[in-house]
Amino acid sequence: AMEVKGLISAGKEADVYLALYRDVPIAIKAYRLYRTSHRGGGPIKHDSTGWMAAHEYEMTRQAWKGGCLVPAVARRVENMFSMRYLGDEDGPAPRLHDVRLEDPDAFLDEVLRGVEALAGAGVVHADLSAYNILVHDGKPWFIDFSEAIRVDRTGSVPWVRLEEAKVALDRGMRALRAYFGRYDVEVESDVFVERVVRSLDRFGVLE
Repeated sequence: AMEVKGLISAGKEADVYLALYRDVPIAIKAYRLYRTSHRGGGPIKHDSTGWMAAHEYEMTRQAWKGGCLVPAVARRVENMFSMRYLGDEDGPAPRLHDVRLEDPDAFLDEVLRGVEALAGAGVVHADLSAYNILVHDGKPWFIDFSEAIRVDRTGSVPWVRLEEAKVALDRGMRALRAYFGRYDVEVESDVFVERVVRSLDRFGVLE
């Protein structure tokens, strides 16, 4: 039997809970079935939560299969899925945003290697920031693939998918540049994004 122990984090569209399954801690992400209307009145039913959970589950699984530092997913049921819990007896692994790094240059290198590894696994994180990277065992672990883009199968119009990937990477690099700027560490984002996108362009469509 599974026992929910408490809330780990609350997001705009989903919440993450700590649970025990056969005395082993796991994390459960549940997309909300209803969202609050900005125009007042009662809550509005969210019809796409099952699709959103399925998409994030598959993107995270794809990244994990590629050997990336992401929590291994276990099972999905409708609007929720379970995955490895990143943390210890003191609590969940902190977000990068909430950590004071001792060696920010080295950690940035690991983050960039992680982003390249994700791309190599066929996944571009479309909401990359210090809020969606956890620091666990001294390493950057990537979470929240709800908007991730699959790039190993670019479809019949590959330049569209590659342009989407470039926009997402540019946005993520801006967020990382803002975070690492607090340490006066420079992120050479343009060169990095160009290199990653080139590595994805197997057919030379962006030439």
